[in-house]
Amino acid sequence: MEIIKSRLLPWLGTCFSSPPFESSLDTCSSVLQESLEKDRLLRELSSVRNFEVEQLEKELNATRLQLSLVQQDLTEAKLSLEDTKSKSATTLLAAEDEIVQLKTDLKASRAKSDCTLENLDEYENQLQTLKDEIAILRAEKSLLQSRLARNRSSPPRLARSRSPSPPSARNFSPSRGRLTYALRHARLVERFNDIYSQERLDAQTLLRSYTDDLEMVQRIIYTAVVESFYAAKKAFRQFKMRVRKTLTLSYSGPEPLEDMVMDYIIRQEDLYDVQSSVSEVIRALNISPKISLPGVDFIIISSLIRELCRIAFSMQTLDPPLDVSFGTDGELFSEYKYRRSYDSDFTAPLVAYHVWPALMEEDSVIVKGEAVTKRGALWSRSRNRSQSRSRSVSPLPRSTAYSRNLTTRSRSPSPLRNGSSRK
Repeated sequence: MEIIKSRLLPWLGTCFSSPPFESSLDTCSSVLQESLEKDRLLRELSSVRNFEVEQLEKELNATRLQLSLVQQDLTEAKLSLEDTKSKSATTLLAAEDEIVQLKTDLKASRAKSDCTLENLDEYENQLQTLKDEIAILRAEKSLLQSRLARNRSSPPRLARSRSPSPPSARNFSPSRGRLTYALRHARLVERFNDIYSQERLDAQTLLRSYTDDLEMVQRIIYTAVVESFYAAKKAFRQFKMRVRKTLTLSYSGPEPLEDMVMDYIIRQEDLYDVQSSVSEVIRALNISPKISLPGVDFIIISSLIRELCRIAFSMQTLDPPLDVSFGTDGELFSEYKYRRSYDSDFTAPLVAYHVWPALMEEDSVIVKGEAVTKRGALWSRSRNRSQSRSRSVSPLPRSTAYSRNLTTRSRSPSPLRNGSSRK
């Protein structure tokens, strides 16, 4: 009210003092209305401000309440964290104790498993020993049966010995006893069978990738076997001569020199230069008149040749040594030495070609070979082979070809000649 008076009184005085009273009165009334309007606006603004202040105070109180709740939750979280820490420490101690116990149990289990493994190894060694003894007994049985059959079928003859010493001194020497010989014999025969069933098929598959002529592939493999035994026997003779020459200069023991030479060769078979024999066999295959595979180097079957050379060299250390049979195309089929191939003519009496040689011990067959018998296939195959060779191989003089053919045929002596030379 005081504000209104202070604003209206000056205007009223001015109005009453003015000469035109009516116009001044209108002006005063308008001013009065404006003042009233402004006063109303001020009151509204004041009420709005008071309302906003009250709202802010309410929000502030709510915020303070939330802050107190958050502080309370924080206090509870701290308490829970402390409780968790204490429980974790207790659990960690218990876990460490459990880990220590588990480590102790693990050590005990390992010790027990090691003991079990040792027992298992011992059992395996005993089992292997029994298997070796069984193999020895089987080998002895087969040897006795073959020798008994040979003695029944052939007339008696003088026994052959590698050295002037009697056979008994050789067989029962401390370094190479009867059991060791029988075991080596059985293992070599088994390895020969493995080569036939595994390495031969691998080489045959490899060669079939270069040609579809199965007969030529089988001829190549058969020639590789014969040439491998020839090269290994040649290397064995040379190696034996070097060892004998070396031991002759210094040996003065009670055992015969020949026995010591064989003992040394058996122990030092790793000194055999098998790669030289492999190269010799590959050269022989490349110049052989019986086989032809243009554009292909026979080094692709070097793994088969290497295994054959190794086993052939080892077979020469036996007494008597083992060798492969000598066979020629067109010979009379022998049920004693060979079995017929699946694609043979089982009524044909002659051998068309050989697939695998027989393994011989003097005149006795240890493992049968495999041959193909066909009627009329031998001569037609010879004509086709000579025509293909004339197209793929350079011509040779007749005397050279004839002498090379004789050399190839004389490398592996027939069992008859082999037996007669040993008498």
